[in-house]
Amino acid sequence: MLSEKQKKIFAFAESDYDALICDGAIRSGKTSIMTVAFVDWAMANFSGQRFGICGKTADGAVKNIVLPFMSMSYSKKYRIKWKPSSKVMEVSDGRTRNLFEVFGGKDESSFMLIQGRTFAGALIDEVALMPKSFVSQAVARCSVEGSKLWFSCNPGSPEHWFYREWILKADERNILYLHFKLEDNPSLSKRIIERYKSYYSGAFYERYIEGRWVLAEGLVYEMCEEYFTDEVPMCGEYYISCDYGTMNPCSMGLWCLKDGVATRISEYYYDGRAEKKQLTDEDYYLALEALAGDYPIKYVIVDPSASSFITLIRKRGRFRVKKADNDVMNGIRLTAGFLKSGKLKIHRCCKNAIREFSLYRWDDKSGNDKVVKEFDHAMDEIRYFSATILAKKRNENEFTGLRLL
Repeated sequence: MLSEKQKKIFAFAESDYDALICDGAIRSGKTSIMTVAFVDWAMANFSGQRFGICGKTADGAVKNIVLPFMSMSYSKKYRIKWKPSSKVMEVSDGRTRNLFEVFGGKDESSFMLIQGRTFAGALIDEVALMPKSFVSQAVARCSVEGSKLWFSCNPGSPEHWFYREWILKADERNILYLHFKLEDNPSLSKRIIERYKSYYSGAFYERYIEGRWVLAEGLVYEMCEEYFTDEVPMCGEYYISCDYGTMNPCSMGLWCLKDGVATRISEYYYDGRAEKKQLTDEDYYLALEALAGDYPIKYVIVDPSASSFITLIRKRGRFRVKKADNDVMNGIRLTAGFLKSGKLKIHRCCKNAIREFSLYRWDDKSGNDKVVKEFDHAMDEIRYFSATILAKKRNENEFTGLRLL
């Protein structure tokens, strides 16, 4: 059963609009319905053409768009061949055959990956997370007569280039703009909707639940008593996250992950500038060993730019290292969600982390999603842990997820 809003996605295929934009709340059924409508439109109107399927990363587009589509019973009406090496999905129905090529638009250089292609249409998911250069190149590639553009995203800042240049100009660009709420997805029960609402706060709630393009202002994380604890788990999986600094502070956190809840049970924090003494990699390694104590540390998650420190840790042989996922906005979003849902706790002995929570702010003057680059060292290594360990555990279905669609 489709909602009235979802039905309008299918109606777009038969309309005179040149483009479709679906934005709004998470889990509102945008991406899955768009994918089905996109493929059906392509197969009904073209044969022997190429189409683009774009996500922030190519692997993300495969996992979030291509594989879910191929697993739908609806897709059985087509013969589908997936070529993972070239990331091309071949779709045929006995009369027509088209190719759907997957691309990732993660940074400014990504536009070169799509240069030279000719498309009859493109589905661009998570468009608000992509650089303008990549999206502009994808749009320029759709030069076949009758081509259409299909965009989906969750809201960001009202100063975002896509909001200002596409959504606000939808009428003059001949674009059908559809804004989705959680309630527009009939497959979500009231209980599930309330659960998603409980995951978010502040700007993330306004964007991902209410579906509004709003500025991120004030503290990055709410200062809620529920985030802090006096309890230390007696056992579990142990990790250390590290934001390496020489003259800037170096922050390390010791984590215990038990029953899907991660608790930061201890910390090391050294500010070389305040102490007027710069420590060496050897000094920090000794601090790492002291923080680890006799705990069986599964991984040390380290700022990927700290190459010399990573090399030293590996050379010593005691700890396995994971380079941290350093996507700032995604890491903040994940951390905020895990705090809100009770999956991440900070022990009250972690005084420096708690102090930074009370000072870590959005840069209100930038107009974009940027944080003030101070009081952020414990904050950085906490989001490293959230994005690199907790998010991966979530994706392995060890606890309920927050994946955005």
